[in-house]
Amino acid sequence: MQPQGTIFLALPHLGPILLWLLTRHRMSGWYDNPKKPPWCPPHKVLLAGWITIYFVMGYASYLVWKNLGGGFGWPLALPLGLYAVQLAVSWAVLILFFAAHTHGLALLHLLLLYGLVVSTALIWHPINKLAAVLLLPYLAWLTVTASIAYRLWRDSLCPNHQPQPMGEKSD
Repeated sequence: MQPQGTIFLALPHLGPILLWLLTRHRMSGWYDNPKKPPWCPPHKVLLAGWITIYFVMGYASYLVWKNLGGGFGWPLALPLGLYAVQLAVSWAVLILFFAAHTHGLALLHLLLLYGLVVSTALIWHPINKLAAVLLLPYLAWLTVTASIAYRLWRDSLCPNHQPQPMGEKSD
């Protein structure tokens, strides 16, 4: 890997690090408070998932950059420009979900992000197949994150719509 690869690996982490530095006092303990679905992973698993996904995304973007000759030429505008947009939307999702606690807006951004990641994978596929395939775990992770956001949003709108344990009847 060329030295520029380190920049590509680190870049996706810039947003979450800044978010944590600016809002850590508002995020402490918040994730443990809302009623989460029973299948919802613990905070540390979510954190590890995002860190892993961001490293994989960074490496995939490096592969595309390298295959297109490096530098900052015109051929890189669409594949890495689209990547930059989806990275910014990904950071916005983290802000909406963890800092602003607006699950409905986070869900809308997650749906937009899903489309952007699919588009990025389709554009990257002719350039570097491995880079496109490396985005598939990200899509799976977005599915998990969107289902959590949906559940938290739905439960915040309809607190009486909580699932009942098997065998109990609701009034």
